[in-house]
Amino acid sequence: MTPRARLDREQARAVDRFATEVLAIPSLLLMENAGRNAAEVVLGLCRGRRHARVVVLAGAGNNGGDGLVVARHVARAGVPVRVELCGERARLAADAAAQLAIVERMGIAIAAIRSDAAARRAAARLARSDVVVDALLGTGFTGDVRAPMATLIRALVDARERGATGPIVALDLPSGLDADSGRPSNATVRADVTVTFVAEKKGFARRAAAPWLGDVVVRDIGIGPREVARALAAARRARRAQG
Repeated sequence: MTPRARLDREQARAVDRFATEVLAIPSLLLMENAGRNAAEVVLGLCRGRRHARVVVLAGAGNNGGDGLVVARHVARAGVPVRVELCGERARLAADAAAQLAIVERMGIAIAAIRSDAAARRAAARLARSDVVVDALLGTGFTGDVRAPMATLIRALVDARERGATGPIVALDLPSGLDADSGRPSNATVRADVTVTFVAEKKGFARRAAAPWLGDVVVRDIGIGPREVARALAAARRARRAQG
């Protein structure tokens, strides 16, 4: 895979499967690597800001799990951090649930968002943050964002446009953006920085995506270009075998 290559949704999944099934890397370790590398970007934005504060907006899927890892590493660096969890705990992906348990044991503040009213209150609290981490939705998202997450995203975008929050860092891609088409949905985060994992996503090349991405930086999840190329080759062979 060349550095300029971009992954579509299915290719990104194929890389994850190859890492866990062929290379036998635990998915929790992949999440740890992604979140730790993204945390370095977040902490870089905090430098030079006196009494910096970070808010992580986490969804119930693996993207939310990445965000919880970011929260842990930010806290470990001595920067105050709070998590706004948008999603039912009972529906958390297994790895995200494991990360949430660690964050809770560390004593990091966590607020639950289960209604539009709670989403608006969470958005109001963002005014006291220097960096907001968008870890709500990942590459698997398609269609429309549902409430209360849609309410939270719209309130976040409004707060950022008014200058009421610090920069927004999106993990893998801005929530609400389609990874393949690059089209925004009914509620899409407008990021200042997008920390995308392994490689840029196919939709990033589309003109429609540009206003939402901000600066794009690529970070790894613990596997190199050679392994990514092997994963994509294996996925192509599997598709051919299926006819």
